[in-house]
Amino acid sequence: MPTREKAFELFKKYNESESLTKHAYAVEGVMRHFARLNGEDEDKWGVIGLIHDLDYEKYPEQHCAMTEKILKEEGWPEDYIHAVLSHAWGICSDVEPEHKMEKILFATDELTGLITTSVLVRPDKNIHNLKLKSVKKKWKDKRFAAKIDREVIQKGADMLNMPLDELIEETIKGMQEVAAELGLNGVEEK
Repeated sequence: MPTREKAFELFKKYNESESLTKHAYAVEGVMRHFARLNGEDEDKWGVIGLIHDLDYEKYPEQHCAMTEKILKEEGWPEDYIHAVLSHAWGICSDVEPEHKMEKILFATDELTGLITTSVLVRPDKNIHNLKLKSVKKKWKDKRFAAKIDREVIQKGADMLNMPLDELIEETIKGMQEVAAELGLNGVEEK
């Protein structure tokens, strides 16, 4: 089974971008949080969250196709590969999320971006002070973080039979656990 260390080493082999690395940390933290909530394997869910955008920086036009190739060459288990590919279902992958873990990954991938952006426009830049209503307000403003596909997030919530508000709140909690790695612990007082 792939360890977190091996997954991160592989991720860094294909990604140098600080923003992509922070996104990987965010999704990993959220997946670990949801694994604990569901009594599942936190390490497995976390590794899948960490590695889900493995090929994005070097191969954006071949996103997921190259990840599949790389992970197969690295000898990763099929269920890990299936889970990773399912995060982009209907976007650049035809692998549909089947298991709860895959549906959570699908639902929260874009959502972590909306939450990060919501924190970064706050004066305190502190995710620990972010409330659901702030994210919902940003959600309604289609010009805010316009590239974030809210329909994908809603589709994921629907697949999980989870109210959108609950999905957002739990995703915030997962990201709060890795706030330091995300640089979202707030601005320092001068």
